[in-house]
Amino acid sequence: MQEKKYILVKAKPLISIITLNWNQTEITCQFLESARKLAYPHYEVLVCDMGSAADPTLRIIKGNYPNTRIIKTDTGNDNGVNWAVKQAKGDFILLVNNHTVLTENTLDDLIAPFLTDSLLGVACPKICSFHKKNEIQYAGYNALNRLTGRKTIIGHKKEDRGQYDTPVYTHGAYSGAMLIRKNVIEQPGMLPRNFFIYFDDYDISARILKKGYRILYQPKALVYNKAPLRPSEKSAINVYYNTRNRIQFMRRNSNLLQFAVFIFFFLLLTVPAATIRFLFKRQFTHLQSFFKGIWWNVKMRTAT
Repeated sequence: MQEKKYILVKAKPLISIITLNWNQTEITCQFLESARKLAYPHYEVLVCDMGSAADPTLRIIKGNYPNTRIIKTDTGNDNGVNWAVKQAKGDFILLVNNHTVLTENTLDDLIAPFLTDSLLGVACPKICSFHKKNEIQYAGYNALNRLTGRKTIIGHKKEDRGQYDTPVYTHGAYSGAMLIRKNVIEQPGMLPRNFFIYFDDYDISARILKKGYRILYQPKALVYNKAPLRPSEKSAINVYYNTRNRIQFMRRNSNLLQFAVFIFFFLLLTVPAATIRFLFKRQFTHLQSFFKGIWWNVKMRTAT
């Protein structure tokens, strides 16, 4: 395959690190401080500012962070990453949240498997909590349950005792810390629109796997995360996005029979259970958000 050129030509390919900033200049600068310590010699950092109220440019310039460019968009939509990828010069893209902390060998350990595996499309690090260093947040994804449309993270909130220290191919990449070949992200399509939170990483993972590429969980690479890996589903807005995107993902990535079975399960069990739960807790706004998430999909003629 064409990807083998990376093995033959570039042992140290340029890696473009992309992180988004929106009114979090101090957090972004803390991320850049961790990037400053990277041992890998051939990288650039793109800070994509999404129209912050206060321009972060001067603060970042004063930090004198190496190999760093600031790019700006005021589109305010959920395609900031896709726009930033087009500005990247690297053969590989590290998509990473600004509230993470990279360790010294993150890039070396993530890039290494690509040099011997021409079918590898994505490599993801082990992610641990910044506040509880021995608590795992991500060690890969289990296969999606096609009946319920639910996904589970391997190792989530478990103590790190070395039980997830073996590299394995996994069913899903975490979009908040993933190294991907640039041509791979361009072939199946970039990060999906209309997801915002929930299921965006599983959607792009499904398309990457469908193209015949592999997704590797690489535990030698370690990243610390300052925020919960998954937003709390207790708020009404997160109930809306979780419901909406769960259905949308199944529409985009299931055949007709699979989607019919999912809808049968959803209407027969999920809707009554969620209705009873929200009514019992007197969470009427949550219940309204739940049905708004369903109605969004009803209005959409085709998945986007």
